[in-house]
Amino acid sequence: EKNDAYYFIEVNPRIQVEHTVTEEVTGVDIVQTQLLIAGGASFEELGLKQENIKCNGVALQCRITTENPERNFAPDTGVLSVYRHAGGPGMRVDGIGYSGMTVTPYYDSLLVKYTARAASWNLVV
Repeated sequence: EKNDAYYFIEVNPRIQVEHTVTEEVTGVDIVQTQLLIAGGASFEELGLKQENIKCNGVALQCRITTENPERNFAPDTGVLSVYRHAGGPGMRVDGIGYSGMTVTPYYDSLLVKYTARAASWNLVV
């Protein structure tokens, strides 16, 4: 826009699947905060002032799904024959997976989100 006017095209009030990246670098539990605000807490009561929220380090999210690239990434089903979780310092695991787990067509294809956190991009990857 020539006169530096900006317009909202969309407001998406739901928590995004990538929220774990923000949580890891800010230390703010976004889901808990949303519930507390819905229960009547104010931003001030929760200490949520922009100047108090600092980014520390870098986070990267990886999603493990049962989508089949040979079928245009349609959800896939079956039994997980081998499954091992990543782990260690700076690794957050949200979800479930285990050897012998039966994946059904009745739920989302996302099994696990791994969010890695470190001081720099080179360390997080």
